[in-house]
Amino acid sequence: MRYLALATDYDGTIAVDGQLSTAVVSAIGRLGRSGRRAILVTGRRLDDLLAVCPHLDIFDYVVAENGAVVYSPGKREVTLLGKRPPDSFIERLRSLGVDPIEIGRVILATWLPHHIAVLRAIQETGLELLVVFNKNAVMILPTGVNKATGLDYVLRKLGLSFHEAVGVGDGENDHSFLERCECAVAVSNAVPSIRNIAAFVTNGAAGVGVAELIDELTGDDLVRWQGRLPRNLVTIAERSDGTAVTIAPYGLNLLIVGPSGSGKSTITAGIVERLIGQKYQVCIVDPEGDYGASQGVITLGDRRHAVGATEVLALLEDPKVNLNVSLLGIHLADRPAFFGQLFPQLRTLRIRTGRPHWTILDEAHHMLPLEWGHLRDALPYSFGETVLVTLHANHLPPALLSQVDVVMATGPSPEKTLKEFSAASGHCLEWPEHLSLSHDKAIIWFPRDNKPPFAASIIPAHGDRVRHRRKYAEGDMRDRSFYFRGPDDRHNLKAHNLVIFSQIADGIDEATWLYHLHRGDYSKWFRDSVKDPYLTDQMERIEQRKNLTTVETRDLVRGLIESRYTLPE
Repeated sequence: MRYLALATDYDGTIAVDGQLSTAVVSAIGRLGRSGRRAILVTGRRLDDLLAVCPHLDIFDYVVAENGAVVYSPGKREVTLLGKRPPDSFIERLRSLGVDPIEIGRVILATWLPHHIAVLRAIQETGLELLVVFNKNAVMILPTGVNKATGLDYVLRKLGLSFHEAVGVGDGENDHSFLERCECAVAVSNAVPSIRNIAAFVTNGAAGVGVAELIDELTGDDLVRWQGRLPRNLVTIAERSDGTAVTIAPYGLNLLIVGPSGSGKSTITAGIVERLIGQKYQVCIVDPEGDYGASQGVITLGDRRHAVGATEVLALLEDPKVNLNVSLLGIHLADRPAFFGQLFPQLRTLRIRTGRPHWTILDEAHHMLPLEWGHLRDALPYSFGETVLVTLHANHLPPALLSQVDVVMATGPSPEKTLKEFSAASGHCLEWPEHLSLSHDKAIIWFPRDNKPPFAASIIPAHGDRVRHRRKYAEGDMRDRSFYFRGPDDRHNLKAHNLVIFSQIADGIDEATWLYHLHRGDYSKWFRDSVKDPYLTDQMERIEQRKNLTTVETRDLVRGLIESRYTLPE
């Protein structure tokens, strides 16, 4: 399935006069039986919602109070994603004549025209608060809290991302989460600003429109919009007139082929950077260690450590992790077998979560050699959203090449390169006269479109593929050093930088390592001393995973650090 979750607003979207119709309840039930998740995203206070809606159990999660409160109907658990303004602020609103004031677990709400008094109270108290308008409602929230942040929290709990979500709404406060969802839909009664950002508008209003959307979603996965949502397209090159050459983010395979030094890595790095920039999760399988310093990518494996499939899958469970799987520790002859084990597990993860969104196989012939006899058994599923990078197309199995939708040929002989691909894949190539290739271009061919190849400019990555903040890696952090003490303070081993931390982590006894891991000491150090939010966030995810062995947690932590900082070999 392409879309695994539906996020819907409440009032004016699925509810009319605060109530859900029997048809809407039935439609959401069909959505759940299709294997998709239903998430309610509303500005209502949770207590109010519990009182007026007896059907909350049809939702997997409820994001209430405009993103500030998350409720799990199945577990009856409430999570606050912000802090309510102090009582002194509420008293000041009352003294300014604001009435009524609805007080939620986090949110404060009133109505127009009290927004003037609200802004005055914020200015007088000096509090950092966010004011959100929704039709006539005025909502007061902590800064940085909205429907999008609340939905992001829930999707991550489910192992999903915004790219697997369809969002539907009707009012101004739905803008934040609809703008993030891969496919945004407006019911026909939506305000103009919501209709303008929607991919399409339902024929029916409110609940009737949502039931209509659910029928199409469960019927064919919104196939009519496949590749037609411009904001989701991925740019792979640029034509001579400056227009972008784009591909759909779903359902395509890309082959980048050409001799060494011809620009394949430049093309690949640029595409990887743009995928990550658009929040698509990327898994790179890297035989030569070329991507170990890519920004925003965690590297697993090195010459000393042969990475295992379990480690890869454990880290990819987090939708926000982009992973580089280095095969330097795996012998060349053993790489096809490793990939044959890894790929079906990646596809299983993909079926369950929609991720990783893209897999990049650098030097693909290392994993999928032409003569390898186990291809059919190792790859029971078709490829999808895969970038294959290789020297010669005819070094890959024809069954694999037949699944390629886009070819980018580099080097001095692109015609020969594409003829090799054509012969191996069964596609008919018509080479245009006078088509030539300069050093900064590639020849691009969409073989299923019955159109000839064309030249386009390569777009390199903008970011430097260099890790940063060497002082934390090799300097002396002094009073901000980490101390491995373990239970009962049996040790007093000082790690005054990340190099020493990684070295001690490799050799410290299991009890000490797990003592600090389970207490959350590592993420606390990364947050308070190293001051790296990304490192902290990923470390917290590792600390919370209970299905990892001690060895796997050590390897993941070292790989995480090495992906961000320069450590000695």
